[in-house]
Amino acid sequence: MEEAIVGTDRLTKRYGSHTAVDAVSMTVRRGEIYGFLGPNGAGKTTTLRMLVGLIRPSGGTATVLGRHPGDPETLRRTGVLIEGPGFYPYLSGRDNLRVLARYRRVGDGEVEQALDRVALTARGGDRFRTYSLGMKQRLGVAAALLGSPDLLILDEPTNGLDPAGMAEMRELITGLAADGHTVVLSSHLLSEVQEICDRVGVISGGRLLVESTVRELRGAAALLVRAQPLELALLAVRAVVGERSALLTANGIRVAADADQAPAIARAVLAAGADLLELRSDEKSLEEVFFEMTEAAK
Repeated sequence: MEEAIVGTDRLTKRYGSHTAVDAVSMTVRRGEIYGFLGPNGAGKTTTLRMLVGLIRPSGGTATVLGRHPGDPETLRRTGVLIEGPGFYPYLSGRDNLRVLARYRRVGDGEVEQALDRVALTARGGDRFRTYSLGMKQRLGVAAALLGSPDLLILDEPTNGLDPAGMAEMRELITGLAADGHTVVLSSHLLSEVQEICDRVGVISGGRLLVESTVRELRGAAALLVRAQPLELALLAVRAVVGERSALLTANGIRVAADADQAPAIARAVLAAGADLLELRSDEKSLEEVFFEMTEAAK
């Protein structure tokens, strides 16, 4: 089993009578992209703030890179973007990064590398106050990359980005993981998370509902068959996959099978004398699973 980079045990944060984070136990493994999902107010940002030592927990424990959150050595090896970047508006993007580089004791060469990785080199000399929301977000990610951290904690990194910018950010994050960085990513854009995350944790009302791979959350592979006459096609499909693996639904025949069995199913339907109208994969999206879980938790 991969080494745990982040681990919490019943991590809790209360503000008076309000429990913002309720006994969250999560594990982030080395080299993975971990998606932290939840509706607004679910406790995502509060949890991330505890992991980097910005706020103290009311109960439970957390370890980050083998140490307590906020430990100087842990902070040196962690890059953070939480609740939007804060920079000097009158300085250029490049000079803002140079200021942060001095604090992190890294050279200007890393500033240029970070600007290049987030595609801001051409606008690095422009003042921060002239940046669009998406550019500000990319500069925030560039700041998190200074010092080549082992762990990146990114709170809504695609906020404000257009589709092209989102694609670039997705490529950047997967490239960072491929280079050995571990990424904890909170996002409300579930289609993005579905494409790039290895595992996800779903939080609602301060409680962690599930922690699993995206594939496991979406359920077993399935195929949807639409054919006429439907009863004839159903018999043919069941002859291939078994009676319990093919169910008649309002949309057609849902088959508990992966894509490898699609050709045999198609041949069987046609051989039985039925007209095959449609044969496609039929998996729940991560968004569908997410809404089912969070609605049930209310």
